[in-house]
Amino acid sequence: MNFRSPLTRLVIVAAVLALWTAAAVGRLAQLQLVRYGDFLARAERQQQHIVEISPKRADILDRNLQELAMSTSLDSCFAVPAEIADNDLAARLLGSALGVPREEMATRLTSSRSFVWVARKLPPATVARIRQLNLRGIYFQKENQRFYPKRNLAASVLGYVDIDEKGIGGIEYQLESSIRSKAARMLILTDARNRWYESADKTPEAGSSVVLTLDENIQFIAEKELATAIEQTHAKAGTVIVQDPSNGEILAMASWPTFNPNAPAGTSPEARMNRAVGALYEPGSVFKIVTLSAAIDQGITTPDEVVDCQMGAIYIAGHRIRDHKAYGLLTVSQILAHSSDVGAIKIGLRLGAPKFYEYIRAYGFGNPTGVDLPGENRGLLRHVENWTPVSVGSISMGQEVGVTPLQMINAVSAVANGGLLYHPHVVLARRKGAQVEQAQEPDPRRVIRETTAASMRAMLEGVVLQGTGTKAQLDGYTSAGKTGTAQKIDPATGRYSATQLIASFVGFAPVNNPAVTILVQLDSPVGLHEGGSVAAPVFKRIAEQVLAYRNVPHDIPLAPTTLRAARRSQATQASDVSDFDPVQFNAGGLSDLPSESASAVVVPASFSAPTVELAEGEGISVPDLAGKTVREVTEICVQLGVKPVLIGTGTVQRQAPEAGAVVPRGASLTVQFGRPILTQAQLRRASR
Repeated sequence: MNFRSPLTRLVIVAAVLALWTAAAVGRLAQLQLVRYGDFLARAERQQQHIVEISPKRADILDRNLQELAMSTSLDSCFAVPAEIADNDLAARLLGSALGVPREEMATRLTSSRSFVWVARKLPPATVARIRQLNLRGIYFQKENQRFYPKRNLAASVLGYVDIDEKGIGGIEYQLESSIRSKAARMLILTDARNRWYESADKTPEAGSSVVLTLDENIQFIAEKELATAIEQTHAKAGTVIVQDPSNGEILAMASWPTFNPNAPAGTSPEARMNRAVGALYEPGSVFKIVTLSAAIDQGITTPDEVVDCQMGAIYIAGHRIRDHKAYGLLTVSQILAHSSDVGAIKIGLRLGAPKFYEYIRAYGFGNPTGVDLPGENRGLLRHVENWTPVSVGSISMGQEVGVTPLQMINAVSAVANGGLLYHPHVVLARRKGAQVEQAQEPDPRRVIRETTAASMRAMLEGVVLQGTGTKAQLDGYTSAGKTGTAQKIDPATGRYSATQLIASFVGFAPVNNPAVTILVQLDSPVGLHEGGSVAAPVFKRIAEQVLAYRNVPHDIPLAPTTLRAARRSQATQASDVSDFDPVQFNAGGLSDLPSESASAVVVPASFSAPTVELAEGEGISVPDLAGKTVREVTEICVQLGVKPVLIGTGTVQRQAPEAGAVVPRGASLTVQFGRPILTQAQLRRASR
């Protein structure tokens, strides 16, 4: 080949160019066709930053559709560090505005070049301070904040959420997938120099609102009376449950100690615990309901049979068990009324361990009730094969068996309603837009015969009329129930303590057509510690208010003193209405409570706000909130930066401070809700 020939040189150059072009085209094909997806993903990772935004959680409502949990909108602050000219200056200014050390803020700002959270869900006053700094690279994004307008009310049932709006306890956790929508996403786009230039917010589909069986008015009564009992007895803890025995619905569930779900940080695990489903205890004499009902149902005994209680002492397998009093001959009804341990033990021994165990399991003990709440304890019940010779005697009087308050009240509700064990539940329905899905509960199962239940109701009424539960007698209603005083195990000795006790009372009213079953349990009361002395009076106060609130007809006459008090109260209310035209206010939504109950909620005569000192430059004018709903007031207060203290239900009737007053940011704004009551003159004008 003649390399000096122009044609040859041209061919060589053309061949080299062809090879180079082929290689370039091949490389381009590899990059564009074979590895396109890999390079695209790498580019997106460098140019895009997707941040999840707290989703909007659906509301949690009581049975009357009053908000117990709702979501509001707050600003969160984020930074694009690549745009910040002086990180040290920005860290110092932001740290001062947020009350965060400069070093900690500097660490946040240097943790990423494209996106970092500075602070989330800030109060309006803090947002205003940061905006005034006018720092480059500092931006704001709206996020949702969970808010519980009634504060501590039903806190152990509702639960709470974390900073990312994820349910941590209670209904918030149990129904997380229904209440919480998918997290929204904020898209941060950056150029080659890591400069932020666009964001997009994708709003997901909303979750489903949850309607609970709770009635916030009944819940308020239960919590108020439990708090009063704790204060009077100095008990370590306590529980109150109010249940509808006809369907298993929980109308109120209160635990003490409690907490504010708006600020759960720093509270103890004991305060966040729902003791109604999670606290295990030996029921003591209340469990005699199970013992005697099983024996009567099996035909082993009758309420009128006379039993020799052996002057208060009995030996079982070499163990001597003593009664709290030396009883001789008692009928079975009197054994229950006077809570004789020896009498209950003798009947339990006649029943026998296998059959006794069957009834205990039939009442639901030893298994979870299946209530729609997290953290339920299944209880403690050994299999009958593992019982000792003393077990029948111990369990007959409520020892050697562990129950939860919910298991105990559910068993007593079965006696109250005629022998049917319902599935206890707190969820009534779920709502999504116009669609309402009613909760489906399993059919009840029969535990004892109707005749047995009727006999037990009469016997339990005897406990209240002439036995250990006389302080549970109601004004205007018949009532029935059982006291319990159970010794706690001393951890130091492993033996029953003589001073640490569980005082309880479980009962229902009215006797022949029960509308409510109520359990009161106090852990380690100081001083008086018997269930009949400290728990039964709490039952009385709660039952009288709840029955009146639910408009349950009286089945016995009212006491003359109560009637006179009712007339005086009505005259006072009529005078107040005429003096305060055109509306009268109710506290806590409870003005419908008839005044014949001595424990009825009294509408306060005065209504004032706490005194606040105005900080210079921080004053805001209080708006007129008249006629607005709980949700509207909450959103306004959040935007203004004041703390709402909400009382009652309905629309705003009063507020303090009044509209136009100037208060500092962070001050409390007390708002009273209710229903307007027209005066006689207004009613006449409306009827024309």
